Amino acid sequence: MGVDSVLVGIAEIAQSGQRGDKAVARERFERLWEEIGGEEGDPLHRCTLAHAMADVQEDVRVELMWDQRALAAADLVTGERMAEAGVALPVAGLYPSLHLNLGECYRRLGDHEQAREHLRLAREGLDALADDDYGRLIRDGFARLEALVE
Repeated sequence: MGVDSVLVGIAEIAQSGQRGDKAVARERFERLWEEIGGEEGDPLHRCTLAHAMADVQEDVRVELMWDQRALAAADLVTGERMAEAGVALPVAGLYPSLHLNLGECYRRLGDHEQAREHLRLAREGLDALADDDYGRLIRDGFARLEALVE
């Protein structure tokens, strides 16, 4: 068990996107997506990369596609793989953020029924999150989205 260099790379690219360099982040994510094998790559890498790639999209429909890819890959991630990669979060802890992002995409697209469904699914997984910065971030996002959709 050690630090997974692909996950570190994804985090570095995501940080550049958060600093506002979304176009460069998209290019780097696209290259890394090919390097990890795209749809055939390691599910943890696919889930993490797709989740981060969604955040740097300009078009909500493209963002939704990447979020859907992340969710599909999450279904293939095992606890053993998370531990091997040095990720302390349980697999169940992936889902609240994934469903929160999907719910936000659907809200922005005007599909409040789908947004509410993903909020319901996110709610079911909130207990898998620790009471730490990440857990609070997701719970706060959940509360914001719930207020916007309801």
